[in-house]
Amino acid sequence: MTAIQGLRGTGQFTTDFRPTNYRELFTLLEPNGSAPLQALLSMTGSESTDDPKYNHYRDELPDRKLTVNGAVASTSTAAFTIDADNVDKNFVVPGTILINVATGEVMRATAAVNGSNSIAVERNIGGTAHQIADNADIIIGGFADTEGGSAPTAISFDPTMDFNYTQIFKSSVQVTGTLQNTYLRTGDKEQEQLTKALKMHMSDIERAMFFGKRAEVNGATASPLRFTGGLRNTITGVTDGASYGASSNVITEKEFDRLLIENIFAYGGSEKVAFCGARVISNLMEIGKNRWQPTQIDNAYGVSLARYTTYAGDLLVYMHPMFRQVPGLDQEMIILDMGEIKYRYMQGRDTQLIRDIQAPDFDGVKHMYQTECGLEMLQSKVHHRIKGWSAVS
Repeated sequence: MTAIQGLRGTGQFTTDFRPTNYRELFTLLEPNGSAPLQALLSMTGSESTDDPKYNHYRDELPDRKLTVNGAVASTSTAAFTIDADNVDKNFVVPGTILINVATGEVMRATAAVNGSNSIAVERNIGGTAHQIADNADIIIGGFADTEGGSAPTAISFDPTMDFNYTQIFKSSVQVTGTLQNTYLRTGDKEQEQLTKALKMHMSDIERAMFFGKRAEVNGATASPLRFTGGLRNTITGVTDGASYGASSNVITEKEFDRLLIENIFAYGGSEKVAFCGARVISNLMEIGKNRWQPTQIDNAYGVSLARYTTYAGDLLVYMHPMFRQVPGLDQEMIILDMGEIKYRYMQGRDTQLIRDIQAPDFDGVKHMYQTECGLEMLQSKVHHRIKGWSAVS
């Protein structure tokens, strides 16, 4: 043993005596709020199901609009023909008021639509005679009956049924017995893997709710495989920036206003959540500099959102981290009416950690996160998707 004289400093010690200091925890770089849709759904709507296929009914007031098939040149002809495939023709009964949108002519049906799709009418009620053009739009404008008349023919319409499936999600963690009992500077390896697995598990569900396509494989067997339908494959209202505006992939402030008024807020509530990619956020901020004042809303629905107030309604905007991870999504916006979607989970099978599922002879442990769940879209017209929005000018 060698004696050392004089001042001692840390530089004189090797790592055998002085181990370099590490933060005794690992850090995981993850997107900010990696599953915001699930966070919103946990606050606004979740419901169990007792069957992996869950049904719901959609109903809405019909347009009650007819399309003329063949011009009527005479202003006194007491009938006109409509397209054979017109789904609203059975709403016409004796006494139904019919209005020609283009000319303003008011007519009154004297009989129901017959087998040749012809409607007998009284023409030019209270006004000037008009011709009826081919493909003219005729709307139902109410009902009028004579004094002392009898009840009209009853009219009813049924809702349409839609459905989706639950999907079984699984994420496993497995470590050896030796690793369980080994000291690591990053902390407990088993707990670290459990934390990471849970985050990946929730990210898997989030991605399925956006990208999933409804399907069932081997449905009549003992081991069917089901896939839940996601938003991008279910939302019917889609605006493509490549063709919507005057310039390809450009939606100007004026064009965006028109889209909000005519499509996005035409149905549903006046406040909707918009998940966006980075490019779309930049476009919104550019518009915002001119007119809007984005206001940060802390913890709205449990997620930090920014409100964009417009004449048509309010958008609660969130830049979804997944839209940065998946190529092409930076130019997308998915707009949701949160009151019209639900998180559905199989009863007793919402997210849970099942511990110690390893084989008896395995020297270690194995755990598994498991969730059986799906997305339910109660109405489709209240949601919207914008794609290919790369610039505002």
